[in-house]
Amino acid sequence: MQVDIGTVFDATPGVTQDGLERLDERVATAHERIEQGRRNNELGYTALNLPETVDVTAIHDAVASFENPTAILIIGIGGSALGAATLVNALGDDTAPSVHVLDNTDPDSTSRVLESIPLSETVVNVVSKSGTTAETLSNFLVVRKAMTNAGVDWTERTIVTTGTDGNLRQLADSESLPSLAVPEGVPGRFSVLSTVGLVVAALQGIPVSEVIAGAADAAAELSGSLFETPAYAYGATTYALATRGAQTNVMMPYAEKLETFAEWFAQLWAESLGKDNRGQTPVRALGATDQHSQLQLYRAGPHDKVITLIRPRNRSSCPIPSSDLDGLSYLDGSDLGALLDAEFEATEASLVDANIPTIRVEIDAVDAQSLGALLYEFEAACICYGELASVPTFTQPAVEWGKRAARGLLGEDEFTETAAIANKPTLRIE
Repeated sequence: MQVDIGTVFDATPGVTQDGLERLDERVATAHERIEQGRRNNELGYTALNLPETVDVTAIHDAVASFENPTAILIIGIGGSALGAATLVNALGDDTAPSVHVLDNTDPDSTSRVLESIPLSETVVNVVSKSGTTAETLSNFLVVRKAMTNAGVDWTERTIVTTGTDGNLRQLADSESLPSLAVPEGVPGRFSVLSTVGLVVAALQGIPVSEVIAGAADAAAELSGSLFETPAYAYGATTYALATRGAQTNVMMPYAEKLETFAEWFAQLWAESLGKDNRGQTPVRALGATDQHSQLQLYRAGPHDKVITLIRPRNRSSCPIPSSDLDGLSYLDGSDLGALLDAEFEATEASLVDANIPTIRVEIDAVDAQSLGALLYEFEAACICYGELASVPTFTQPAVEWGKRAARGLLGEDEFTETAAIANKPTLRIE
């Protein structure tokens, strides 16, 4: 990817060229720490080794028995579902099996999905690193029951992605289900380039080898300077802006195929960096749609944001027909892609004119290699930001607090967090 940070120098908040050059010394130290973590396969850092360590052949072998499914059902939550959804929404096409995601326990949504797909022609990929995730296992039990009621042998339609222990691993072993291991030391939000994200992509016919090749190319380009490494340029610049008041990072892709990427980014950024009263709040937007709503706030509201604008340099073509309608002659001979690019440039100019910091991110195209590189580089950017901010990037204590509280409310154990829920203050207005 290519990152343009030039507009941050005259923005409010902003960063000077001298400031970035001084920060680059710390980036070099952060890079040394990241490389050490990679060499030692330390928790989290080992995610940046996935382009070298993931076994693409094993993934293809695991899905080989599922011939020509009509639908694919992902059962997971957070990183166990978002990475796969990002890949298929960006790279899938209408000729591939439809993909559906159960990443919540909303009964209406689960029922609607199950009613909309042919269960006898559906492949289920259930994903949980621990093998004990309450939301994932609950949805899986519902799906398994629905298949049994429909006369479908669920064991012939299920592939498991999980760790070495837990309920899912025991189930996979006892039922001889095809299964793949979640890589050790890779938090879920960093696992898209592993068995966690690539199983459904392989089932859909996405060239996962090209995704990994793109990520490998990005890995080879990591160096100790933000002026030579787009990933570090992004991570360091957003960190510097955050310390100067840009507490919100708006991710605004100008390609609908990257809309789920913005969701993936939001989890990565929030869960990794939101620690110790620090962090940067990610916000999802879509260009050009949200120019007609959120842009009003971004341009004229408080100067507490950095806007990340992302687009592919190459798009498919869709010519705009000529029209005899008044005032539309400027569209004659144009193309929807050209119009979207004009909207991109106009939004950036509008924000720069208002002294709002923006970062432009461009990729060659929304294709397998470019997306693999993009995902890898944003993971590296996040880790770089975490090093500079001195936060424990790879932990998620607030998330774990909520999990324990929910399990306590359901009666598993009496967790301390459950008592905190019972004792919360209330002011009811009816």
